Amino acid sequence: MKGSDGVDNFEEVYNRYMKDVYRYILALSRSHDIAEEITQETFFKALKSIDKFNGECKLSVWLCQIAKNTYYSYCAKEKRRSEHMHEDITFCVENEVVDNDTAFELHKKLHAMPEPYKEVFSLRVFGELPFAKIAELFDKTESWARVTYYRAKLKMEEKQDE
Repeated sequence: MKGSDGVDNFEEVYNRYMKDVYRYILALSRSHDIAEEITQETFFKALKSIDKFNGECKLSVWLCQIAKNTYYSYCAKEKRRSEHMHEDITFCVENEVVDNDTAFELHKKLHAMPEPYKEVFSLRVFGELPFAKIAELFDKTESWARVTYYRAKLKMEEKQDE
């Protein structure tokens, strides 16, 4: 992609604007965890719809608009979850609030997940490895590790909702 900002590929877009999008969502959410999650989802959505970017605004503005909409959708989803007393198992694991039964259910779902999602999720959640180290293990980029982890979380949530 060669856009109005002179960006040659999506990894450059990610590297160039990731911190700006993260800070924007951090200001909205006041949570590092939520800001990180929403930032990853934003770039995943942007990657899927980059061909729809028409250059009528700055790329950073377009990304922040996606981020804002993603954050508001996240808030609405979380509100619905809390109204239904539905527990987010990934959140529980990341915050070490898991009992033995919940942990066993998580491992069953994880065991059924395809690679590389299974391993990336395990390394991040159980191994507490930073994305840079996960990327190094797979000989991939850090953005690949972040997107793969995010997709694994989505797969876990889908299995939880079943």
